[in-house]
Amino acid sequence: MLRPLFVSLFAALLSACSAETPPSAEPGEALSGGATSVFKQDANAYSMPSANLSPSRRLDFSVGNSFFRNPWVIAPASTTARDGLGPLFNTNACQNCHIKDGRGHPPAADAAHAVSMLVRLSIPARAGDEQTLRRLGVVPEPVYGGQLQDMAVPGAAPEGRVRVGYEHFAVPLADGSQIELRKPRLLISELGYGPMHPQVMTSARIAPAMIGLGLLEAVDEQTIIALADPDDRDGDGISGRPNRVWDDAAQREVLGRFGWKAGQPSVDQQNAHAFANDMGLTSPLLPHDDCTPAQTACRQLPHGADTEGAQEVSEAIRNSVLFYTRNLAVPARRRVDDAQVLAGRQLFQQAGCHKCHVPSLITSADAAEPELANQLIRPYTDLLLHDMGEGLADGRPEFLASGSEWRTAPLWGIGLAQVVNPQATFLHDGRARTLLEAVLWHGGEAHAARQQVLSFDAEQRAALLAFLDSL
Repeated sequence: MLRPLFVSLFAALLSACSAETPPSAEPGEALSGGATSVFKQDANAYSMPSANLSPSRRLDFSVGNSFFRNPWVIAPASTTARDGLGPLFNTNACQNCHIKDGRGHPPAADAAHAVSMLVRLSIPARAGDEQTLRRLGVVPEPVYGGQLQDMAVPGAAPEGRVRVGYEHFAVPLADGSQIELRKPRLLISELGYGPMHPQVMTSARIAPAMIGLGLLEAVDEQTIIALADPDDRDGDGISGRPNRVWDDAAQREVLGRFGWKAGQPSVDQQNAHAFANDMGLTSPLLPHDDCTPAQTACRQLPHGADTEGAQEVSEAIRNSVLFYTRNLAVPARRRVDDAQVLAGRQLFQQAGCHKCHVPSLITSADAAEPELANQLIRPYTDLLLHDMGEGLADGRPEFLASGSEWRTAPLWGIGLAQVVNPQATFLHDGRARTLLEAVLWHGGEAHAARQQVLSFDAEQRAALLAFLDSL
């Protein structure tokens, strides 16, 4: 299958570079988010509004930020705009998981709760589960639902306690050095509602960074579909394919583009599911508490809405948080003209990383927010599912995604991840402590790229990491 023109042009540009013609940065290459890009490099680099927002729109952004940052409380409470937390939940504020709007991390061994990492639950589908699969993408665990909540309000029991253990092993590099990787082992104990289903499937997920979500939402569906090559017709070993998921608002199947397995179709729905699953908050999209029929005490506890039929997350709050999460800006790149960074960019292409981490996309003219329209962006993703091999497999399907498929994670801003949150880790479950560790976990469709990186000498590895750090 032919790749879109912008991918081919990027590859051709890099291939054309030689010792006689030193590589150089492309015009505007530093502006990862186009005109929305911000020049911030400190701990607040992920928390800025789109650079092209007007002053009045920046006020709207600040209102959404307040609901994203400040904690919700247990009902009934005097703070009626923010009550209704729980009864079961993982945290009381969005910012607790998305630390400074950035990435999360697995819990420390002595942590009381697994804040910023959650555990998804499901069981194998059987005959008669077709409608559930169509709408949810999974069959939830019968007692505990689709996500384990390790906190609860008074009168309800937490669902369990989450810990992570690790098996450490070394990977040899071509120059004789070694890199230590760690393989996680999920530990769930102190179950509050009895044993889980004997065939329960679990998947640990750390909170991803919030930057650039509105821009990714604004990429036209056909642009993403054009990148897919499910049958690998071009023979390059890459066979990305789109996920098809349920849209709660439209009540139909659409393209998935958010979440670790592209299980959500829009920023709005991603927010609604986070409110419901992470904080136990009802909203216009999800009007029921996240308590299963087996959790009777949970279902009988007070509701946070102050009028009959109202939701804990009102329409006004929903819209404010949506505006905020659509307009969290992507930081501009650093050192784009640096010789080592440019060498690393060539090695990134040489290894074939750009085939999944597609450098540039263009947003559509009819984006949900006018500031996000017609932007040349550089997210380094195709938003498609790829088989990443057994090493990264969680064994848990989600809609069309298999147990070894993951959406290509955007790389923009990744060089600032540990500046924003020094505890930030990489990959879906946070097993990788460094970007090199993350690369060396790649398998499946990325096996050939991994082998290329393994063959690099120390200077080449340093250049590749300098390029990633510049993003």
